[in-house]
Amino acid sequence: MNRTISASLLSLALLTGTASFAAMPASADKAAAAMNVDKASFVKVVTSSNAFEIESSKLAEQKAKDADVKEFAAAMIKDHTMAAEELKKAAKVGDETPVLSPKHAAMLETLKGASDQDFQPLYIEMQTAAHMEAVTLFATYAKGGDDAAVKAFATKTLPKLEMHKMHVTKLVAAH
Repeated sequence: MNRTISASLLSLALLTGTASFAAMPASADKAAAAMNVDKASFVKVVTSSNAFEIESSKLAEQKAKDADVKEFAAAMIKDHTMAAEELKKAAKVGDETPVLSPKHAAMLETLKGASDQDFQPLYIEMQTAAHMEAVTLFATYAKGGDDAAVKAFATKTLPKLEMHKMHVTKLVAAH
């Protein structure tokens, strides 16, 4: 009896188009953004994130032991410095000194206090988390951002961040 009712309800849902899976988009690329992020919040987070990437990578150039990690750090400094400049232009913000969020400031202090032995694995771990967050944030803003110029910046920068994420994933596997 219950199977008959369940089958009938499923058939009715399919016929009327109310089944939730019937309305699913063909791919994630066509789906709407999971949430909307306003320009001010996006700029604040990205400014802090870029500053963290640059400062933590300067430390890594000095304290990391392996050449591949030092090369990654140099690329982070170059790419995130360029991204910071491009964001300033897109968002039409001045040259104020970037302010680290409490989270990024704490992460940077942790790196500064890390022993020589602990520094490199900690740096790689933090870079992994930072790039996972950045890819999500940029993808979200690229889909649902409220400022056309900043949205274009997010769209243009996203592939580079995805490349960083792949690169740091290789570092995780190698170390």
